[in-house]
Amino acid sequence: MMEMSSHNWTQSFEEYTQKLLNKKKTPGAILALAQDGELVYHHSFGYSDVEHKTAITLDTVFGIGSCTKSFACAAIMHLQDAGKLSVHDPVVKYLPEFRTPDAEKTKQISIHHFMTHTTGLPPLPALSISLKRSFEADLHMREVVEQMKEVNPIDTYEELMEFIASQPFDLLGEPGDEFSYSNDAYALLGAIIERVSGKSFEAYLKESILEPSGMTDSVFHLEELQGNTDIATLYSCRGTGDDKEVFASPAPWDAPPMRAAGFLKSTARDLLKYLEIFRTQGLVGQTRILSATSSEQMLKPFVEISQGHFYGYGFLVRTDYHGATLVEHGGNIKGVSAQIFLIPEQGITGAVLSNIVEAPLPSIMEECLNGYQSRPVQARAIVYQKQELSADHANQYVGNFATLEGNRITISYEDGALLLNEDDNAPLFLRHIGEDSFVFKKEGQEITIRFIRNREGHVIRVLRGLRQLTKSE
Repeated sequence: MMEMSSHNWTQSFEEYTQKLLNKKKTPGAILALAQDGELVYHHSFGYSDVEHKTAITLDTVFGIGSCTKSFACAAIMHLQDAGKLSVHDPVVKYLPEFRTPDAEKTKQISIHHFMTHTTGLPPLPALSISLKRSFEADLHMREVVEQMKEVNPIDTYEELMEFIASQPFDLLGEPGDEFSYSNDAYALLGAIIERVSGKSFEAYLKESILEPSGMTDSVFHLEELQGNTDIATLYSCRGTGDDKEVFASPAPWDAPPMRAAGFLKSTARDLLKYLEIFRTQGLVGQTRILSATSSEQMLKPFVEISQGHFYGYGFLVRTDYHGATLVEHGGNIKGVSAQIFLIPEQGITGAVLSNIVEAPLPSIMEECLNGYQSRPVQARAIVYQKQELSADHANQYVGNFATLEGNRITISYEDGALLLNEDDNAPLFLRHIGEDSFVFKKEGQEITIRFIRNREGHVIRVLRGLRQLTKSE
């Protein structure tokens, strides 16, 4: 058990966080921290609704974006506990329509590969196409809608599988070999849950995880909240830096076939209940949600992403976070930033929520844990050692990299420095930390980037953050 720090860390944490949120023009946020299942600290910043100065509470409903992914995995494990499936079953056992350009490899892709983002699927544009109807209902997305006018929306799991089968891509490798974050694979976990349970993904999740955990304010559709008005207003922004303009944008986005990948809504209080499943090996209070084996399996570091960073089932796992294990996941979509985390050995659980995309929640999580555990505010769990890089070696990485999803980056070598260029922003300096591995700093966070070579030793792709981008010829 980790004792509560005796010094007053909360004041310095709150001052630091408020400055960070002001700098990013974040409308509102809340952090909640529990120790051994008991709430020990929570604090809200800004407002749920800025115009009406509505306070944020532990019960304010926010979107949680990709934090939904671990819920999809929990539902899969619930089905495994019931003997209805195995995570090692091939996906085509349940989704015979699932196809990729490589028929033999497709047969080998298992549910486990879906859950660990190791199918070999590269990033595809299915999410934005699945959001097309939401874009059409959003006044601020007219330009995007115009660009997509010839595109048919993806409304069902079957249409999603048809879309994947139609795309011109090569798998990144053998199933299990290559990590690349895949909303599409997670979306199709929802299809597997539906076919195995005979219920919709949303209904099965509610019945198997949400209701028995007492998560009464966690829903996919706000109408289910039946008159509850403690709901965060969504905010969007235009521009960057000092020119950034933040405005209310209340039309929430939805993508029916993608709900398992990122569309649950929840509260700080409910998320602390959910994290109890993993703190207590499957229990919320006296109610068993998952077997101890299944809850522990979700936290295993199955695939290494970068030095000390792994992916489990719907969770990122840092195996040496100041001497313990940090299990976490973030989520971002329009009007949504979310971060859930736990340190199982120390009984710590927590959640951070905000009502705008890409709020600096990972930094807030780390500063809170630093304060709570009596470390300096900006202590780093990993200190990367810089390594020398010759000009010949550096030039092997130079080039343009892109995904079918639309992400693009350029790597250049200028005046002895390797640089990452993306989003028309100022170039970011890449610090060499190991074989084909680098780190760069963006908005206070250190982000890793790793280059991938073919058998002949030529750089063919890059893993930037969580997604692989392919080098242009």
